[in-house]
This record gives sequence, structure tokens and C-alpha cells, in this order.
Amino acid sequence: MKTILTTIVCLITFAHCLLAQTDSSAYQLQRKKINNLLTERSEKFGHYDESLTMRTGIFGLKTKKDMQRSIDILTDIVLNDNAVFKELKTLMEYKDFEKSTIETKANLSENRIGNYMQTITKLENGQDKLNLEVQSLEKSSANYKGIIYGLIFISSILGFLLLRRKKLTKD
Repeated sequence: MKTILTTIVCLITFAHCLLAQTDSSAYQLQRKKINNLLTERSEKFGHYDESLTMRTGIFGLKTKKDMQRSIDILTDIVLNDNAVFKELKTLMEYKDFEKSTIETKANLSENRIGNYMQTITKLENGQDKLNLEVQSLEKSSANYKGIIYGLIFISSILGFLLLRRKKLTKD
């Protein structure tokens, strides 16, 4: 009984360890999306850096077009940053959801294990009571057997004595 309980507890613990260590595929996809956005941001920042050095105007001065290109690239970077923040928020919410799900499952498993342990304890106590009852019945059975054997012995002696007396009185 105890080995079965131990085995169940070990299996449940092992399953929860596996769940805690592996991220789901949706979580991995979300991380990949964020990493792609960050790579894209780095590229845009490189383009922005290049646009700062570009001077297509007369005497090597910046033109309005050069400045507008730099501003457009910065706008793209800001929009990309907003997308990164949005995806990060989604990733964190997903991670919190996974964490709460795992905690809920762990609590349910703990409750089940506690219930199993209570049931096993009740069964063991019942088995102990039944064993005590069996022992007392065996003792009383042994006492009754002794009494019966004694009565049979006494009856056989009395019968023998009565038969002997009958034979003596006939003779």
C-alpha cells in the first residue's frame, strides 16, 4: 500500500518537474517573434546611423530630404519599439498564465495526494481493527475448542464409567 502511494507521488512530482522545465510551443513562437522584432530594430538603427552621416546637399550639408529620411527611420524605430513592448507584454501575460496554471495543477495534485494519504490511513486503521478482531475471535475460538474437547473427554469418561457399572451390575 505504501509503495503504491510512494510511486504515485514520485510520478506526479516527475510530471510537474517536466512541465516546469519545458516552455510551450506558443511561448517559444512568441519569443521568436520578439527576437525578430529586435533584429529588425537593430537593422533600422543601422540605417538611421547611416542616414545621419549622409549629406547630399551642396558643400556637404544636410538637405531637408536627408533629415526627413532620418526622421522617417526614427519613426519606424519607435513603431518597432512599440510592437516589441506589445509583444513583450503578451509574452509576460502568457508566462503568468502558464505559471498560474502550473500552480493550480500543483495544488490539485497536493490535494489529491493528501486525500490519498487520508484514505490509506483510514484503510490501514480499519485493517488494524480487523486484525485485532480476528485475533480476539481466534482466542475465543481456541477457548471454545478447549471447552468442547474437555466436555467430550468428560462425556467419554462418564460413558465409560456408566458402561462399566452396567457390566458390573449385570454380573
